[in-house]
Amino acid sequence: MTIQGIDLSLIWGVIIAFGVMMYVIMDGFDLGLGILFPLIPDARERDVMMNTVAPVWDGNETWLILGGAALYGAFPLAYSVILEALYLPLIFMLAGLIFRGVAFEFRFKASPEKRHIWDWAFIGGSLLATLCQGIVIGTYISGIPVVDRQFAGGTLDWLAPFPLFCGLGLIVAYALLGSTWLLVKTEGMLEARMRHYTRPLAFALTAVVAVLCVWTALLHPEIANRWFSHAHIVIFGALLVLGLAALFGLLGTLRQHHSHWPFVFTLVLVFLGYIGLAFSIWPNIVPPSISLWEAASPLSSQLFILIGTLFILPVILMYTCWSYYVFRGKVRIGDGYH
Repeated sequence: MTIQGIDLSLIWGVIIAFGVMMYVIMDGFDLGLGILFPLIPDARERDVMMNTVAPVWDGNETWLILGGAALYGAFPLAYSVILEALYLPLIFMLAGLIFRGVAFEFRFKASPEKRHIWDWAFIGGSLLATLCQGIVIGTYISGIPVVDRQFAGGTLDWLAPFPLFCGLGLIVAYALLGSTWLLVKTEGMLEARMRHYTRPLAFALTAVVAVLCVWTALLHPEIANRWFSHAHIVIFGALLVLGLAALFGLLGTLRQHHSHWPFVFTLVLVFLGYIGLAFSIWPNIVPPSISLWEAASPLSSQLFILIGTLFILPVILMYTCWSYYVFRGKVRIGDGYH
């Protein structure tokens, strides 16, 4: 839908994609800390890990709310179909996020002999939320059957090998984000541990991406045809080259004991994977059959909520940048936030 030549559906597609990408990146390293928690037995180092994100973790989830609300307002058909197809993994994801949020607050107030309960709530919540997010992504890529503008699949369609593998792959990706984040925010033995874990996680993520690319091409020839078509092969070739460059940059800066660059290169890897996914399913918002324009709400609705969003989005960005700026620097044993 357009107004004076401006495609509002396209604008909303970009806004939603941006919001989801910000959530994946910012809450990704947050969830990654919980995934890495079992590898760090020392209670003081666990305190440091949680204190690196304690001032900002709840703000990271603002992007998830923004993406969901924008999808509901701008593309109600997509919202209804996607939620009906994925009710259970989304509910489980929210349960994991709730457990993790409660653990953040209660862990610092619990007695030492009961703190392990909240440690496991933090670990379990992080793993469950990440696994379910990966399952949602995998089911979305696999395609959601729609007949007469309604979901036509089964309740457990998401419980399939490809979505489950995507869930495990996202656990690896978030763990890598978490380990490189800790290189930025910690020092001493904890930083050394993370440097030790980051290399195998980078190789594991590379293997996961390779398997997913082959598996996706076998399951969905139409996506493979898009990758290798004359119009898109340059784009996907560039993404591949940039991805390999980011991987080598990550490994190289890791060897040189840089603190910030491994995290930057990991962000680049995640961003390139996200861009590759967007190009693979474009212009569908519900693969494989519903496009942005078919799922769009009326022009007046899109315009009304866009006006509000143009005020809210800069505030969220400024708040996010300011909070990370205020709480910049290394976190050490003995430092506290609560």
